[in-house]
Formats: sequence, C-alpha cells, structure tokens
Amino acid sequence: MSVDSLKVTFDGADGAPLAARLEMPGPAPAAFALFAHCFTCGKDSSAAVRIARALATRDIAVLRFDFTGLGQSGGDFANTNFSSNVADLVAAAAYLGQHHEAPQLLIGHSLGGAAVIAAAHLLPEVRAVVTIGAPSDASHVAHHFANHSHEIETTGQAEVSLAGRTFSVKRQFVDDLKMQNQAERIARLKRALLVLHAPTDNVVGIDNAAQIFQAAKHPKSFVSLDGADHLLTRAADADYAASLIATWSARYVSADEDR
Repeated sequence: MSVDSLKVTFDGADGAPLAARLEMPGPAPAAFALFAHCFTCGKDSSAAVRIARALATRDIAVLRFDFTGLGQSGGDFANTNFSSNVADLVAAAAYLGQHHEAPQLLIGHSLGGAAVIAAAHLLPEVRAVVTIGAPSDASHVAHHFANHSHEIETTGQAEVSLAGRTFSVKRQFVDDLKMQNQAERIARLKRALLVLHAPTDNVVGIDNAAQIFQAAKHPKSFVSLDGADHLLTRAADADYAASLIATWSARYVSADEDR
C-alpha cells in the first residue's frame, strides 16, 4: 500500500505551533490514530516513525507530533508538564477531527503511554489505547532528574542533562507529576487496552506493565516484547510492535460503526 507522509502544523495547548507528520494510507483509511512519543524524544524517533508508517501500510492513518518545546515544535519545554502534554494530545485530536476524522486509537511510548491513558478520558471518540514501555505512574519520569531534586525544590528549577541534551526542569513540572492519579485513570479507562513491554526494559521496568494490566478492566491484553530495549531501537522490534497493534486494534477501530 502506498503511504504519503504529510507535513502538518497545528496549535498546541498554549498556542505554540506543533510540528507533525501524518502518515496517510489513502483518501479513506479504516481509522485514524495518534502517536505520543517518549519523554524528551520526538515524532522522528525510530519507534515513532517505524510504528506509524507500518500502521499506515495496514490502512490506519497515524498522526505523530512533537510535544510543545521539543523537536521542531514551538514553545518552551521549561513551561510544559505532564498536563500540558495531555492537552497537546487533545489539540492533536481536534486537528484530526477538523481536517480528517477524530482518532479512534491512541498509542503512547514510555511517558507518552501514560499521557494517552489520561487523554483518552477527554476524547469520547477513542475506542482503544496502546501503551509501549509505559510507566504505571507518571511520576516515574522524575528519576531522570532525581539528582537535581533538591535544587529544583529550593531554587525553582535546574538544568538537567537528558539523553545528551540539556533541559530546564522547573518545580511546576515536578508538582504536576505528583498531582496525577494514574491508577484511577487506568481503572476508569473504559476502552480496550493493549500493554506492550519488554521484560528487559532497564528504563521502565516490566513491573510497571503488570501494575497497568492489573489496574485495568477488560477488554485488556498484554504482549511481551522479548529482547527489545526501551526505545525499540531495532527495526525488527518496532515492526513487531506495529504488527501487534494493527492486528489487535482491528477488533476495536474501524470505519464500520457496526464492528
């Protein structure tokens, strides 16, 4: 199937322009999906690109975008937090609904997985949610800057090195993480849930997948990504995840309302 990768821009939660790519399999795809990237990653991460394009070849259009302050998007990362990421997802869904069709499927990688669970409660058209290497609690991400916690608390912010880049993390970011009740959101999801996680993930441990799965109500599924790393850097692992998502989601997302 021929897939077009379209460059698009829409306004994020704070009005900053967000850079995105829409992987379009044709004029009338079976469904639309949103992909939320991992913490401080971007829409052009290997996992985001490979999974989005692989799903598009299976007739699911996928919008992947850079959260505010990351990648090619506008805005200041220092002023963002988990809640603003969720709001960016809602803005992305609104863009799809206005220009194409509201997304029925949400896919989130790492912290993006926690974000799509939160966003699903604000998007009634969503029928299914997929998490990949996601933490069971949004505050898990705070371990990335644990060594700076005292500085953040006392001075209000700190310069933190993440994945070889420097980011300014403010106290409001940490405070926002503490306010998230992810366990309750998972329990009240009321959407089909697919949990994908690698047993050898050394960034977000496999116990997080168990906690998500146990908290969720049916319909729910768990598939182990044996041998994969947290970022799904191997093409084979990303392609495998994409094939699982496409096969599983066909039961829940479709242009056919009677499915």
